[in-house]
Amino acid sequence: MNQTKRTHPHALTELCEEGHRLYANALRTGRVARADVEPAPCLMEFALLHPDPDDANWLRPVPPQIALAQRLNPIEHEITQQRRHSIDLADAFEPFMALSAQSTATTHSITVLEGIDRINAALDLATAQCQIEMLTVQPARRRLEHTLTKALERDRPLIERGCRIRTLYQHPARYNPETLAYVAQFADGKVEYRTIDELVERLIICDEDVAFIPTRDDGQVALELRHPGLVRYLIKVFEFMWTRAIPLATGAPYETAPDGITDIQHSIAKLLVEGHVDEAIARRLGMNVRTCRAHIAKLATALGSGSRAQLGFLIAQSGMLNQDDPAQGGGGTP
Repeated sequence: MNQTKRTHPHALTELCEEGHRLYANALRTGRVARADVEPAPCLMEFALLHPDPDDANWLRPVPPQIALAQRLNPIEHEITQQRRHSIDLADAFEPFMALSAQSTATTHSITVLEGIDRINAALDLATAQCQIEMLTVQPARRRLEHTLTKALERDRPLIERGCRIRTLYQHPARYNPETLAYVAQFADGKVEYRTIDELVERLIICDEDVAFIPTRDDGQVALELRHPGLVRYLIKVFEFMWTRAIPLATGAPYETAPDGITDIQHSIAKLLVEGHVDEAIARRLGMNVRTCRAHIAKLATALGSGSRAQLGFLIAQSGMLNQDDPAQGGGGTP
């Protein structure tokens, strides 16, 4: 019996076929043999049957009206409590509503959100109110499974109501299985994904109403921006990057250019000349240090460099940085 219970889980609203048959038969005949109920222990668990007081080998059905009332009573009680709670909340905030209406819009144009729960709550609300388009920038960092699950829960309703989503990743996202699995969930929606070599920080914009940006590296503090001028400016920044990015479904950002140097190596060369160390370059381009150093080694081989100091000189001498950076501008607007 215990083994049957462990392999027979379901909710009362999804009564199994065997349980449905046995309960209906018990209602028709007035009782059912205890042995016959063993394949459907849910009937006892949900208190739809009770022992026959005259014969322990038989069970009698609980009338459906009584069973339903037993289930509905606690739900209705909880609903009543929640309604009272909502009324109390409305009464508590009513004195502040008039004050809020009198304040200027600028006062509330920038809100500091502290803590993941508060940030997620604000994002959930903004997403629920989004009607046209959501723009997102996601710098390369490994996204945990629970983070992607939360993103799926937030984004799926957007797609279902016909909103457009455009997302920018860094090139390494093309090889990240978690990100690719997430993208595959929305293959049929009005969703576009592109990748670019370098992104500064995360950004989320809903319609032209609100934008979110982080203020700390640990993601525990963010700004909610509702100032129209700031939001429009951030949209222009997004569009600037979008036109220079490569669609995720097409293109190959690491292809070798005519000069024998790949797009990503052009980006690394630029940062090398600017004086950045390997760790900083890897962080800026969203890759690990080992991969970054492998690209630097290939760059050195392509230019015939024998040392790090000579590499910087050869990069400058080659004139490669005077050309349009393929990773930034070569792709154009597809």
